[in-house]
Amino acid sequence: MTMTQPAANRNTPCGRIRRRTFLADCGMGMMGVALSSILAREGRAGTVPHSPDGSPHFPPKVKSVIWLFMLGGTSHMESFDPKPELNVHAGKTFDESPYGKSITDSPFYRSNVRDFAGVPRDLMPKIYPMQVGYRKRGEAGIEVSDWWEHVGECIDDLAVVRSMWTTDNDHAAQLQFHTGRHIFDGLRPSIGAWVHYGLGSLNDNLPQFIALGNPPRDCCGGVGAHGADYLGPEHAGVELRIDPGNPLPFGSPGSDVFVDERRQQLKLLKRLNQRTAVEYPEDAALRARVKSYELAFRMQMAVPEVMKLSAETRATEDLYGLEQPETKSFGQMCLTARRLVERGVRFVQLYDDGWDAHSKLKSNHSTRIKCVDKPIAGLLRDLRQRGLLDETLVVWGTEFGRTPGAERSDGRDHHPYGFSIWLAGGGIKGGTVHGRTDELGFHAVEDRHYVTDLHATVLHQLGLNARQLDVPGHKRLEIDYGKPIDAVMA
Repeated sequence: MTMTQPAANRNTPCGRIRRRTFLADCGMGMMGVALSSILAREGRAGTVPHSPDGSPHFPPKVKSVIWLFMLGGTSHMESFDPKPELNVHAGKTFDESPYGKSITDSPFYRSNVRDFAGVPRDLMPKIYPMQVGYRKRGEAGIEVSDWWEHVGECIDDLAVVRSMWTTDNDHAAQLQFHTGRHIFDGLRPSIGAWVHYGLGSLNDNLPQFIALGNPPRDCCGGVGAHGADYLGPEHAGVELRIDPGNPLPFGSPGSDVFVDERRQQLKLLKRLNQRTAVEYPEDAALRARVKSYELAFRMQMAVPEVMKLSAETRATEDLYGLEQPETKSFGQMCLTARRLVERGVRFVQLYDDGWDAHSKLKSNHSTRIKCVDKPIAGLLRDLRQRGLLDETLVVWGTEFGRTPGAERSDGRDHHPYGFSIWLAGGGIKGGTVHGRTDELGFHAVEDRHYVTDLHATVLHQLGLNARQLDVPGHKRLEIDYGKPIDAVMA
């Protein structure tokens, strides 16, 4: 059957597509990822002049970061900062307790909070008791909620910071936690993008900044939590799915194209480009383009291989909870994260959604923690037994805490005034607690840390100084740099 040729192709020999069209078509999907990576490395991306050379500023403690982020806001009181005084004064208002004045008269109260409605959220003054017990865990004797059974067993590997604070008391705090700026200030590069920008590749077969799960979007549908803003899209996180068949949309040549066929296509493309290179020997962009197609092919092979979790042993699957329905999804992400850093990926973000417990907090948090507790502990144990924990920094965080006061009788509202995060891995003092909130868990009152202090700590462990990553033409505020949390670093 004779088919009508597209108008653009009627003048080409034998109806074949033009070479330029072929090149453009091949530039889609993972080809674009590879090309931008190569162009950036060769200084041709044009977005950011004077890019770093990929060398750390000083000897690093770790090679990679696994960033675990709980979307919606995890209650610190029912996790890593138990507050028994909530039970003692349950049902009273803050003013009826001995702590009312210390809350409302605090210099931190309301002063930094910026709200979409233009006014602060309600106080939620009726004290809500803890919804779970707690006990001291590990040799360090650190108090941890009973819900965190498995992570609690790893507490001697963790440095818990109980004095984080932020200024956004709505869910754009997801972006502030990653970029260091309130959404009112506009988007900024995320912490993962700065790492990608500052350091070179450890494995040219894989993207160096990867997001797994359901990454948060900014109010315009963008990717602020793993975006790169003015650093350029080549430094943004690449979203992958836990699907060996199609982990990255448009990252495969299609199921009807065999590997050998793809190899032959790339060989042909390389020969064609080499002929042009003879005519234009000084064309650096052309050389980079040739490399990008070769890199894209390697990525097409390497990324699906990482996602083949079936290659793991039954013991490893059990460690991450892959056989249990409630832990399978997050367990797959944690196992994939280990496989990625094992292969040299610099920064892996994992997201778990659904922690916004304005009501039914007990049901919500007990369910969500059960889904992530065993996989996170499995990740820490697996990294340790493979000798990877010493070269990997694991960070657990959430956008803010939750109020000591009750909302809707059985929930807790958003709470940016004081909450907890933890770190584990290379160069971290395990079995330590740093910072403190008041007796009801309202304000961070001792060794307070804004979120960029966490960023500075991560960069420091990777051998980077945030102040040496400045980009001409993009002024940063003092708070953007943060200060490394020395107390948790070995």
